[in-house]
Amino acid sequence: MKRILIIDDAATVRLYHRQILEKAGYLVEEAFNGLEALEKALQAPFDLYLVDINTPKLDGFGFLRELRSQPITQTPAIMISTMAEERDRQQAAAAGANDYLVKPVRPEQLLAHVRPLLGEVST
Repeated sequence: MKRILIIDDAATVRLYHRQILEKAGYLVEEAFNGLEALEKALQAPFDLYLVDINTPKLDGFGFLRELRSQPITQTPAIMISTMAEERDRQQAAAAGANDYLVKPVRPEQLLAHVRPLLGEVST
């Protein structure tokens, strides 16, 4: 079963994404901020990361840069943010994001972006 880590400081957002992903059959873990997420990722890498930009202690950009610099198997990350400017997308890509979604994300939209990054065919 594929493991996904949701990094977001908003409990409601984590719960919303968790429910969508668990209903689709994924194992989901959560992190409140980038530092907590990095600790979890280094203990046991995930198959996918959903990363909010604005998190305390270490923001989403910093988390991805740190993650990408580690000598571990690199897996995809989707940056999910309320920030919709092109420069935000470019900064996310530069930090190591494979995809970028703007909140709020509809369940079918989230799964349409998650499945290909996990090597699954959308149904």
